[in-house]
Amino acid sequence: MADNILEMRGITKTFPGVKALSNVTLGVARGEVHAICGENGAGKSTLMKVLSGVYPHGTYEGAIVFEGEEVAFKNLRDSEAKGIVIIHQELALSPYLSIAENIFLNNERASGGLIDWNKTNFEAAALLKRVGLRDNPTTKINQIGVGKQQLVEIAKALSKEVKLLILDEPTAALNDEDSAHLLELILQLKTEGVTSIIISHKLNEIKRVADSVTVIRDGKTIETISQGDVTEDRIIKDMVGRDLEHRYPDHEPQIGEELLRVEGWTAHHPQDPTRVMVDNVSINVRAGEIVGIAGLMGAGRTEFAMSLFGRSYGTRISGKVFMRGKEIKTRTVAEAIDNGLAYATEDRKTFGLNLIEDIKRNVSMASLKKLEKAGLVNDNEEFKVANEYRRDLNIKAPNVLVKTGKLSGGNQQKVVLSKWIYSDPEVLILDEPTRGIDVGAKYEIYTIINRLAASGKGIIVISSELPELLGISDRVYALSEGRITGELPIAEATPESVLKLMTIENPR
Repeated sequence: MADNILEMRGITKTFPGVKALSNVTLGVARGEVHAICGENGAGKSTLMKVLSGVYPHGTYEGAIVFEGEEVAFKNLRDSEAKGIVIIHQELALSPYLSIAENIFLNNERASGGLIDWNKTNFEAAALLKRVGLRDNPTTKINQIGVGKQQLVEIAKALSKEVKLLILDEPTAALNDEDSAHLLELILQLKTEGVTSIIISHKLNEIKRVADSVTVIRDGKTIETISQGDVTEDRIIKDMVGRDLEHRYPDHEPQIGEELLRVEGWTAHHPQDPTRVMVDNVSINVRAGEIVGIAGLMGAGRTEFAMSLFGRSYGTRISGKVFMRGKEIKTRTVAEAIDNGLAYATEDRKTFGLNLIEDIKRNVSMASLKKLEKAGLVNDNEEFKVANEYRRDLNIKAPNVLVKTGKLSGGNQQKVVLSKWIYSDPEVLILDEPTRGIDVGAKYEIYTIINRLAASGKGIIVISSELPELLGISDRVYALSEGRITGELPIAEATPESVLKLMTIENPR
């Protein structure tokens, strides 16, 4: 029998009206990398919150045995004191504190009741180097991107005496290079005796680093697979309960007239107006067409989309925008929406949704004018509209009064799409539409995108997953250092040809 550092026996967790976990059993061998897979809402994160004390002992049934001892954690401090550190999918950093302050928050480097800032910054710099970040430890968190923030979370975990490191979707916000570095770091920690549990939807990453994989479906353990028996098809079948013959649904485009044309679009950094972030970008999208935008992190994809959509990003913005051949203005978000644009942000939790509001209000929030009657929102109509989208987009919730923050990532993304589809745009920009979503939910999102294109909408998809762009797009633009470096019809687009365009250096 393997020397298990962790055993979870018969874990059952119930929320009002929902059994999130049902008799889940999990064994993790000491020093291994153990992956947990399952669709959004399968119970993976709930299981880890039970383990780490976020859901304290007494709120669930079953037993947790860590290093041969049954434990009863009341909170995170209890689990961390035993050497269990969890990094949640939702980053828990204070935006106005420095990187170093965040790393050692509640774990301060102090002497005589005073923080030793030299020691704090010195140790933080060493941890940042270990995770591959070169930023100054005194840099404020709100001045670095989501990808770097994830690495700060890893550094924060490593600052503690960690025996079991739990990573919930650790590479969801990272580009390929940073993801590869993080996976190497996990393998390096393994050689140092640190056991890791990784929750991930990226099956190629799981195959690369995991010694064993446990699949959870509908709150139940399906099976645990050893490394030699792991295949993507087997994991997918376990996750969704059926075979997925094709990763991407069939798509036969019916492309019509030009809808959107952007000419010479330029935007500068909001804090440093001398830095050009989007440099003379020109693109077009036709009715019924899915256009992909490929680029490495920092290429300017999101900056382009946000600056175009109501100047939500940037300063000194210039360029022209045409819809159906007529020049339009997009100086504010309201103006952009009125002129037929919609933008589903990459950060749905911060900018795409009001997580403390229900599904109904999130669906309607961008289009309240359509529901207005005598200066008031027609509640009955709002309820009807939200229910239609819950049904049509298969949002898994008992009703539209459920708080959006309670939904899984895939269902939250469907609410974001519902909001923007209801605004009836001509062109819909989707920024990382499947980030943090499992393969089953991804397929549903792709199907929705195809339906929108088939109805005559123009779709722009920004994605860090090159296979995804090539799998769903009709045409692909490549962006590097803020500039368009090439355009390829999907018949000519290969991973090699697109990546070559993505890595072209642009002289200023």
